[in-house]
Amino acid sequence: MRRRILLAAPFLPLAGAARAEGWPRLLEDGLGRGVAIPAPPRRIVGIFASNVEMLASLGLVPRLVGIEAYTRFPPEVVNLPKVGGRLGFSAEAIARLEPDLVVMTPARQAAHLLIEPLSRLGIPCLVVLHSDLPRIFANIDLLARATDTEERAAELLRGLPARLAAVSARLAGRPPVRVFLETSSTGRGAYGTPRPDTYTMDILIRAGGIPALPPLPAAGPAQVSGEAILRADPDVYLVAGRPDQAAEVARRPGFDGIAAVRQARVHVVSRAELLIPGPRAVNGVESVARILHPEAFPA
Repeated sequence: MRRRILLAAPFLPLAGAARAEGWPRLLEDGLGRGVAIPAPPRRIVGIFASNVEMLASLGLVPRLVGIEAYTRFPPEVVNLPKVGGRLGFSAEAIARLEPDLVVMTPARQAAHLLIEPLSRLGIPCLVVLHSDLPRIFANIDLLARATDTEERAAELLRGLPARLAAVSARLAGRPPVRVFLETSSTGRGAYGTPRPDTYTMDILIRAGGIPALPPLPAAGPAQVSGEAILRADPDVYLVAGRPDQAAEVARRPGFDGIAAVRQARVHVVSRAELLIPGPRAVNGVESVARILHPEAFPA
């Protein structure tokens, strides 16, 4: 009965939390929604690896009580209860964990499926969008204000932009390198690659790259054909995956004629650093910059 009363009155602070200075807080999330958080959250559900990584960077692993099935970092969270996965998410599973904050992105219909039922239960939901690296930094700041971890965020947000600035300084005056990033392969001659105006493309550009292929259309699969890659003839070919996947590129029909293959400039890169929009994206800028411009980073 006590739980039902608390759910029915979501914005009445709990005893002891009512006197916390600066609370309750009203924050605006990535969808422009006003989200009221009564007190510093103590039980957080993080949906998607990127959001868990940002929460972890703020020292919030001890407060996490649930994740989705494909979150693998940091290792301390992998055994937490799962609230969904590739096939969808369960508002009931989340509610059973009694969270006082849920963080999500709109991917896989998470926001569409969860915001309304969780809001009816009085569980605050923050939706974040990751369009580029500055937006990732802004999301870290938002989560810090939502969780009373501003001091930790301030330190983090001094270091990450400074590292980007150091890369920019090393690359100043150097022409960008024509690059193709393969993020997936269908096995039938189609290859995934990032769209423009995404955090992954922002990483490549900040690392001193320029897309070898024309921009993908806004709609439809984020894939290109092998023929399109051959015509583009990239100078550097990056594979987000395993070394054996990068080694396989040269064995594809016709790919031995690509400049990147002829010059032995096919490299494996970290999926976590390029495809998960969290603090490690800055690692991705640094590592890709060293690949594209090795002369700018002497040993």
